[in-house]
Amino acid sequence: MKIGIVVGTRPEIIKMAPVIRACIERKTPYVLIHTGQHYSFEMDGVFFQELGLPRPHTNLEVGSGTQAYQVGRIVLGMAPILEEERPDVLLVEGDTNSVLAGALCANKLGIKVGHVEAGLRSYDRNMPEEINRILTDHVSDYLFAPTAGAHTILRGEGVAESRIFVTGNTVVDELLLQRERAAQPDLFRRFDVEPGKYALATVHRMENTDHPERLKGIFEGLAGAARALDVPVLAALHPRTSARLEKLGFQVNGSIRMLPPLGYLDFLGLHSRAAITLTDSGGLQEEACTLKVPCVTLRDNTERPESVEVGANVLAGADPERIVALARDMSRRPRDWKNPFGDGRSGLRIVDILLERG
Repeated sequence: MKIGIVVGTRPEIIKMAPVIRACIERKTPYVLIHTGQHYSFEMDGVFFQELGLPRPHTNLEVGSGTQAYQVGRIVLGMAPILEEERPDVLLVEGDTNSVLAGALCANKLGIKVGHVEAGLRSYDRNMPEEINRILTDHVSDYLFAPTAGAHTILRGEGVAESRIFVTGNTVVDELLLQRERAAQPDLFRRFDVEPGKYALATVHRMENTDHPERLKGIFEGLAGAARALDVPVLAALHPRTSARLEKLGFQVNGSIRMLPPLGYLDFLGLHSRAAITLTDSGGLQEEACTLKVPCVTLRDNTERPESVEVGANVLAGADPERIVALARDMSRRPRDWKNPFGDGRSGLRIVDILLERG
């Protein structure tokens, strides 16, 4: 069997890393296609180096643009590669434009599609990610659900039981592999913080960055949380968020330290020892839950309800007072929840399933 693997963004590189390693361990031929949706070295190139991954076989260098532009460019660029390589299955991960475009392209060429992290739902169709993940699930031949809850969602949408496999989430594999390597003492000196005495924040979702009042409310909430917890907030911002703040002329409170995009190991090291995480990222909700770091999600919904159910996460939206109140509550919560996202062997499980059925 030959496996095609698509990545386009930093989270996809992290979550596909265990699958790439599993292909190497099982001596299974694979072709790694990078769409270039994240197009700078800082945004993703450094991740391949840090994680010790082979470079992609090809990079489509799609770059930024409208959603329609990205999907169209990826389909056009990927088609001749898939026709030449003819993998038996193309694996896509998550909910980005790269995921949807890769799945559509493979499906039209008669190549089977495997969706890693299938079955997640926010039930908010205003989110482009929600449309991407629904469409990808329903053209996929193999649906690798991270949890039993995701399995239940897929069955409720009429997906055949024979196509669904509960594997855990590959992000757990990578966290467990890299955690000790990441949290080195010099890391905290470089960022001038003490372990356990800072908050970590990320803001990048279009539902927040494209609405000035929500973005303003979130940053007011971050500043309030810093005061309430008496800690600095390290905010690792997507370039789009920084550009939006600059365009709006919004002055960020001095208790918030603005950071550029970080490499995976630096970010993981900071995340593993944070007092609390405040984020609108779906993947960081999983990471925080796995790392036993309380999480406040800066959204009105989540496709990771398991993290809320076990007590690791709460939804704060963009209301400043609610963000502060929930940050205070979560900082006092015992970190004794169970991790619902897997045992660290998801990548091997996915490759073994494909080999058994190939």
